[in-house]
Amino acid sequence: MPGTDRVEIRTLKVGRFCVVDDEAYKILSISKSKPGKHGSAKARLALESIFTGKKISHVGTVTDSISVPMIEKGTATVTHIDGNEVHAMNDRDYSMMILPMPVAETGMSIDAGQKIMWQEALGRYLIIRDH
Repeated sequence: MPGTDRVEIRTLKVGRFCVVDDEAYKILSISKSKPGKHGSAKARLALESIFTGKKISHVGTVTDSISVPMIEKGTATVTHIDGNEVHAMNDRDYSMMILPMPVAETGMSIDAGQKIMWQEALGRYLIIRDH
């Protein structure tokens, strides 16, 4: 999958990210069991989607490999708002970006001329903070 890297489950840590079913998730907790008589050690990951907030769990052996997304973050200046889309200029290379409006539960207020912080994973964008 483009924009990802493969690592073993045993190397993951709480607070990092992984990909399950083409969706980027933040790792909330990891519990590992000891190897048994007829099997290898297992790991159970509690995950939360960074885009939808949906929570799932993933179980696999500690030697299984899992995808980890390449996450890019940056800042931008909002030029205007068009419905549920926020049009902003990237502060790094001055390119125009179209980002989805954050849901009302986040408590963010986005206005034209304001600085925002964005995050990109697997080709999807998210506003993570307003300044």
